[in-house]
Amino acid sequence: MDPILSLKDITFAYHTPGTELGVFDDLSLDVFDGEFISIVGPSGCGKSTLLSIINGLLKPDKGDFFLKKDSDGQNIRIGYMLQHDQLFEWRTIWQNAILGLEINGELNEGTKKETLDRLKFYGLIDFKDCYPSQLSGGMRQRVALVRTLALKPELLLLDEPFSALDYQTRLEVTDDICTLIKKEGRAAIMVTHDLSEAISAADRIIVLSRRPAQIKADIPISFESNEMTPLQRRNSPLFSVYFNRIWKELMEHEK
Repeated sequence: MDPILSLKDITFAYHTPGTELGVFDDLSLDVFDGEFISIVGPSGCGKSTLLSIINGLLKPDKGDFFLKKDSDGQNIRIGYMLQHDQLFEWRTIWQNAILGLEINGELNEGTKKETLDRLKFYGLIDFKDCYPSQLSGGMRQRVALVRTLALKPELLLLDEPFSALDYQTRLEVTDDICTLIKKEGRAAIMVTHDLSEAISAADRIIVLSRRPAQIKADIPISFESNEMTPLQRRNSPLFSVYFNRIWKELMEHEK
């Protein structure tokens, strides 16, 4: 099976007058359809920068970058979820959910129905005429996910999407949203500083080294059942095994 995303020998640095800050050095990564990948590593190693390169916001200095093509020969769509939900406070939940469709000129009866169905499925339909300030942090993130999925991206980029939430809400929303993404059959790449969050959600964990970053470890994650939710994974005996292995990878580099 061919990957939907392939990075080959990517090198990237931030350039300022008289200085160069190396971020990546010959980094290679393949992502396959329906795969959920978590990326962890030391603070400042370039995790978010990698998402910016994948999303086309930054261009690598060297290396090859390939995205799967759709039936029209265009690059597949990418959805981006940031640390904050970025909802417009003056728009209702419904108006926020269809914002991307409006911008792309794709709002029609079919896409309206699909978005309404998602709001219903995610438990938001009774709040569609409310405003973001009337919703909890977890509900706002679900609205952000509905808005992102409305454009039917094949690859989702998640840049610490739960970090702004309190701990209890973060657990609940991670369980909720990551389960929904997998049910949608989307490929996803999530950047996080939280090892427990990474293990609970991912099919594969990429451990980056310090700058200029390379992939230090590529660890497949497999639990007793493919149907286990992130919260159920946390209660598995395998959870601590993966946690200790990834922690060891990170600490070995520190030494």
